[in-house]
Amino acid sequence: MSQASGVPLATWLAAFRVMRLWHRYEVRGMETLLQPGASLIVAYHGRPMAIDQCMLTVSLYERLGYLPHGIIHGFFGTNRILRWWINGLGFVTGDGPGIEAAVARGEHILVQPGGTREGFRSFRHRYEVDWGERLGYLRLAIRHGLPIIPVAATGVDDIFIGLNDGYALGRRFRMPAGIPLWLGVGATGLWPFALTIPVKITQLIGEPIHWHLQGRIDPADRAALVNLHQEVRGAVQSLMDRARGRKESA
Repeated sequence: MSQASGVPLATWLAAFRVMRLWHRYEVRGMETLLQPGASLIVAYHGRPMAIDQCMLTVSLYERLGYLPHGIIHGFFGTNRILRWWINGLGFVTGDGPGIEAAVARGEHILVQPGGTREGFRSFRHRYEVDWGERLGYLRLAIRHGLPIIPVAATGVDDIFIGLNDGYALGRRFRMPAGIPLWLGVGATGLWPFALTIPVKITQLIGEPIHWHLQGRIDPADRAALVNLHQEVRGAVQSLMDRARGRKESA
């Protein structure tokens, strides 16, 4: 895994600095992520892309001097141009030596277990954590000794109006690399060619979860992993409910 640099980094920073203004982005609890050492940031995947996480990476770059290493959809590793792009951002499509090197440097890793399943739903399913039993992120946290930091936000499911379940439709048509087939409406037309609806995004950073680092979970013990998974999922849902409540009462 290379560190972020060049045209991809410059473009990313410029784009999401503009998006922070467009969405009046606010983050609460940032001090948790400014502590020394690497952690696994585990977040809700707003639709259609985890825009609050993208903006968070920019804010962390400005404070820590590096772009956190996102684990993203495998589609981005399928051709040379996409690989060049994600390499220039320091992102990866899975665990490997690059993650180990980043952790050794004390740099955060970022993952959204819900992925396209969560991010490409219809407007009928909003602000509902939907990770199924995807447990790989927990094995990664245990393997690399990473505390888990839950993150969620309000506003992220309102930037586009989803008209269908793109994840399910993509699977039905057996799209390559699990690409979703999604129809979403933004401020100026259809995704991906439209501007996002300019709702305010407020993001909450939760308290770290550490107990899986105490040797109490065997990565091969599925039942124990499911229990931890439910705790992390519950923490993210709770943060999102809090963020929405604060917005509604503001």
